[in-house]
Amino acid sequence: MVKVKEVLDTCYITNVEAQEILDTIAEENKDKELFYEQKRAIDHARKFNKLGAESAKALIEELLKLEKMNRSVAVVIANILPKARDELRSIYAKERFTLTEKEMDEILDIVARYKDTS
Repeated sequence: MVKVKEVLDTCYITNVEAQEILDTIAEENKDKELFYEQKRAIDHARKFNKLGAESAKALIEELLKLEKMNRSVAVVIANILPKARDELRSIYAKERFTLTEKEMDEILDIVARYKDTS
């Protein structure tokens, strides 16, 4: 039987932050072959990043100022950069509240400003 290590803390990070961590691991182990999963994760992060690190951080900070926003949802929004209300509805599907049309438009306006700078 395998003993599971204890989880000390959890933290939601953006795809950009994940890529930075993976690039650091790859750099530290450049003399060794990376595992298949590590290669795939690095490849995925590079292909699907839509914002730079500073833009993603700034977007999350601005989103967190909104009333019905938490860090996990803000990170998902920063990773996906939704364009339509339907995409936002699917992100908020598991939340205990729903957004008004005005709240969704406010989020989409914020996202659009950052999407244009990427």
